[in-house]
Amino acid sequence: MYTQIKALLICTFITTFSFGQMSESVDEITITPVEHASLILETKYKRIFVDPVGHEEIFNTHGTPDIVLLTDIHGDHMNAETLNALHLSKSIIIAPKAVAEALPENLQSKIQIVNNDEKVEVSGVKIEAIPMYNLREEAKSFHTKGRGNGYVLKLANKKIYISGDTEDIPEMRNLHNIDIAFVCMNLPYTMTIDSAADAVLDFKPGIVYPYHFRGKNGKSDVKKFSSMVTEENEDIDVRILNWYPEK
Repeated sequence: MYTQIKALLICTFITTFSFGQMSESVDEITITPVEHASLILETKYKRIFVDPVGHEEIFNTHGTPDIVLLTDIHGDHMNAETLNALHLSKSIIIAPKAVAEALPENLQSKIQIVNNDEKVEVSGVKIEAIPMYNLREEAKSFHTKGRGNGYVLKLANKKIYISGDTEDIPEMRNLHNIDIAFVCMNLPYTMTIDSAADAVLDFKPGIVYPYHFRGKNGKSDVKKFSSMVTEENEDIDVRILNWYPEK
């Protein structure tokens, strides 16, 4: 009961619907899961698309983004066809060098390259690129260190962490004062729910959303992940959204 009351004091929890997708608001930030790694973050003044892939109708219903964040070169994070279908006339695309080089020439003028450990401010939003990579020997070729970015954003006075494709790396564990975290967990490409839970218990975000949890053999057990986290630290609010809507 204490935890539930504390959560209500910390943030306002509101759900709305967008093209069949359930959005929720944390104080001034509205979060819309689109699918897998794709999501939308919105405030009254800013709109950010993260790894837009497919579902152009959902993205375009939300309008023109101020910022598009791209994390990696893989097709579930970067899709030139989707980007070309979006309303990007006033948008800046933030991407690491490897991603920028993989995009077509017509998008190059919109790209600002930001690599691991670099910090920028774009449209009033502070952005830090966090490394994302695999640790297990058998998985190191999936995501090599330095190629892709996770991100930490400062939006509406909240620090938001987007993991991208990563394992429970030191750079994640060493994060501080994260209000909202989106943490991946799928095998063989990223990490197990055990590793994800252990990392989350280390850096202690206020709210954590498991996302990017469909792997080679189906979806990870995010309810078990939630139990693993909250049994150890009931102050971490694990929220499960619909990242895989029925088609």
